[in-house]
Amino acid sequence: MRILSLAPTSFFGDYGCHVRILEEARALQALGHSVTVLTYYKGNDVPGIRIVRTAPAPWHRDYEVGSSRHKFAFDVLLSIRLLRVLSRNRFDVIHAHLHEGALIAGVLAQPWHIPVVFDYQGSLTDELLQHRFIKANSTAHAIFQRVERIADRIPHAVLTSTRHAADALRARLGDRIPVQALPDGVNPHVFRPDVISAEERALLRARWGIAPDEPVVVFLGLLAQHQGIRNLIEAAVHLKAEGRRVRWLVMGYPGADAWQQAAAEAGVLPEVVFTSRVPYVEAPRMLALGDLAIAPKLSLTEGSGKILNYMAMALPTVAFDTPAQREYLGALGVYAPIGDSEALACGVANLLDHPRRRRVLGEQLRRIAVQQFGWDRAALVMTSLYQRLLAGSKLHPARSRQHQDETIL
Repeated sequence: MRILSLAPTSFFGDYGCHVRILEEARALQALGHSVTVLTYYKGNDVPGIRIVRTAPAPWHRDYEVGSSRHKFAFDVLLSIRLLRVLSRNRFDVIHAHLHEGALIAGVLAQPWHIPVVFDYQGSLTDELLQHRFIKANSTAHAIFQRVERIADRIPHAVLTSTRHAADALRARLGDRIPVQALPDGVNPHVFRPDVISAEERALLRARWGIAPDEPVVVFLGLLAQHQGIRNLIEAAVHLKAEGRRVRWLVMGYPGADAWQQAAAEAGVLPEVVFTSRVPYVEAPRMLALGDLAIAPKLSLTEGSGKILNYMAMALPTVAFDTPAQREYLGALGVYAPIGDSEALACGVANLLDHPRRRRVLGEQLRRIAVQQFGWDRAALVMTSLYQRLLAGSKLHPARSRQHQDETIL
């Protein structure tokens, strides 16, 4: 099949949403399908992935990830590029990421009668509220809720990043369109605890000012408010006040300098180390520096794919008790009530005090990651859904092999 992956973001960046887009494309290609990613003009190219970009916005060439008023203009440019690509190429399916992608593809692809699959990664209005782009109960809030409801209903099928989200959408949509859970995955051959030797681990720790015998808590992800970075800092304050020797390796972007200042004001430097952006290819080596992981995400609707990386690295994980995080960790997670930084600190302290429990939990978590959350399984779910859509409707006309191999872009 020829699949167009519509990504209204600056693909590729080194954080969760982009990792899902990338690994889905790689898994589909591994099954012999052709994948083209259509995305914004900014972002890093990835070897082996065909990427088509929009024209740049001349008035705003440099911007950070997250919600921005400039995204409206970027989505207009993406819409224009989509029309051009569809007019010159033939695709079997459009796999649209995020609500903007579902809305753009659902409206503009209709003349080509191509099935649109919406890759749902969380509530649009919840994300905007978490990023403080809109205020609760405002006019803008009501408008975006309406837009979200339209986007949820416009595609031909929905894939959600968590089972919790799938259940919520089915309750809201009924039998209108098929909704199927497609949890995030992980490559356990890349993310594995023995990715570096003990000597390399000691050298890499030293590079970040961490002694070989210091206990290290790792976090890898977007440094946004809803990721709970402030709660992580507060947990570090609690453990320092108890006289505990703990280092916190916080890997991600944007705003690492601002968070470092917040940690300094809280009195937990150099205990908390901010590395800024870590390239995805370096993530396994950096995670290998940790003794346990922390996942203080506050959002109730977004997925939490980083958990699977922790699991594959055999890192026992302390997390806020959200549906997505419990979906992955199950009974093997160490949980704190959402927003409770002191309970988060207690969870970390408990694991540090029980090394054998850490080892057993880590081994069990890796086993589950390997057995249940490989991207190869996700590819089979996606292709099965594509085939059902194509077989069960007249949305897509039959094509010759010659047409399928044409690529103009």
